[in-house]
Amino acid sequence: MRLFIAIQLNEAMRQLATAVQVTFRQFGVRGNYTPTENLHLTLAFIGEYSGPDEVLDALENISFAPFTITMDKVGSFDELWWTGFEENEELEALVRKLRRALADAGIPFDRKKFKPHVTILRKPDYTKGRISHMSIEPAGMVVERISLMQSTRGKNGMIYTELGSVSAQ
Repeated sequence: MRLFIAIQLNEAMRQLATAVQVTFRQFGVRGNYTPTENLHLTLAFIGEYSGPDEVLDALENISFAPFTITMDKVGSFDELWWTGFEENEELEALVRKLRRALADAGIPFDRKKFKPHVTILRKPDYTKGRISHMSIEPAGMVVERISLMQSTRGKNGMIYTELGSVSAQ
């Protein structure tokens, strides 16, 4: 099964990311838009792994206090557009703890540098015009839990299912 650990977004952040998608569509940009229900902030991508209970056990070994994150920018990595977050030491510390817990448990994960973002569009087609920059009004939320998610390919795209979560203390 394909697994990842994420922060599920609150309604204000989902609405903000969706509003950015609407703006792209108004500019005639086509591509693979992330469905609203799939918008999330990935903390660690595990990939194919058959032990979700082991992952949940590792998650239970980390502790974190509730903290606030703020979505405040739009950007791209080549063929992928995202909404991003202001720098946040608590978020960075949580990711370090999480990745250390996974490594200590022998659970493989993608070790790329953490760049907090929410994917909103893949493979954009700019036939009607190109967007080079966009500003957004910031939206925030308090992070009170992190979730172990399963990703499965459905007939109409990816389906994300929460397998379990760990709450802040």
